[in-house]
Amino acid sequence: MNTIETINVGIFGHIDHGKTTLLYKLSGKWTDTHSEEMKRGITIKLGYADIVLYKDKDGYNMEKGTPVRHVSFVDAPGHEMLMATMLSGAAMVDVAILVVAANEGIKPQTREHLMALQAKHVQRLIVVQNKIDLVEKEQAQKNYKEIKEMLKGKYEGAPIIPVSAQQGVNLNLIYQALAEIPLPERNKNGDPIFIIARSFDINRPGTTPAQLHGAVLGGTLRQGTLRVGDEIEIKPGKVMKEANQYFYKPIISKVKHLFNGSNDVKELVPGGSMSVETELDMALGKGDLLAGNIASLKGKLPAATTETNMKFTLFPEFYGPMGKAKVEPLKPSELLMLSINTSITGGVVKHVKGNEMDLSLKVPIVAFKGENVAIARNINNHWRLIGYGEII
Repeated sequence: MNTIETINVGIFGHIDHGKTTLLYKLSGKWTDTHSEEMKRGITIKLGYADIVLYKDKDGYNMEKGTPVRHVSFVDAPGHEMLMATMLSGAAMVDVAILVVAANEGIKPQTREHLMALQAKHVQRLIVVQNKIDLVEKEQAQKNYKEIKEMLKGKYEGAPIIPVSAQQGVNLNLIYQALAEIPLPERNKNGDPIFIIARSFDINRPGTTPAQLHGAVLGGTLRQGTLRVGDEIEIKPGKVMKEANQYFYKPIISKVKHLFNGSNDVKELVPGGSMSVETELDMALGKGDLLAGNIASLKGKLPAATTETNMKFTLFPEFYGPMGKAKVEPLKPSELLMLSINTSITGGVVKHVKGNEMDLSLKVPIVAFKGENVAIARNINNHWRLIGYGEII
């Protein structure tokens, strides 16, 4: 496992276009395991699965031949109310799979997800034209041409693979694309930066005290190397209240266990979905309490801040249920939703000059110069993606 490369692959697209079914067919795992997800038939939280791709004389598969690549999947929600969760998923991936159902075609949310991938600087894209078993040849061809038109610009030339996830048609072509797509350069040097997307209490009821596990952090390592036994600091940390004032206190702990996908390892390097078992009280991991935080070696992270300034670019238009509409200029005092790594915070615009703005943040962030930011605006009680920025 440690001798083959790992890629993080996110699955995006409109609700009900078959993302979770596709991931099940590709990995053998249902990622909708949260009880509310099972009831409603949609993805609410980020789901994970991982596989090893092998190559034999017949091509790529999950079972036999020479291992060539470890693939770590992130299943992002398609529902428009879950934009923030989807943006967190986009922050973690090397490659995005955008699913478009051939029988329904391109929806406003399909375009919004494509814009989100651009906003989060996802460079590599594979489009899966799903449910081709439900349409005639002419409609499939028409849908294909529409997808090609949509991809013009940043993602022009991205492969479009016709698939029936339900029938298992052309899954081998997705495996091939994932096995052969170029990987981004990994930075194994410098201090580790672990981006936290989920946090868990993995203990089952009735576990004896001696067998209890500490809080587990799920996410990905942006740079550096993290090892078992390392003393880590988590920022902004835990929200505290003192004298009717709320503030965030960094959390210190130690690494007890490390997992790359489902594999127990002694150290982590960038690439793939990972989890870190800490010595923290398991209650701190419940309900994604630590999602959006960043972990590194103790004393290595900059201080969290509630003030930031950035360069920004607005999209010409945004997409909603009624189609597209023009993006209006930013205005002082308006509240924006900002997605930075896996953290989501509200930002009040203090000052705008040209393509730069200063913001006051509702929830503090750990800001790195050059970090990209997705920008959303509340339009008719829904957060709509309107642009992206870079912290300066």
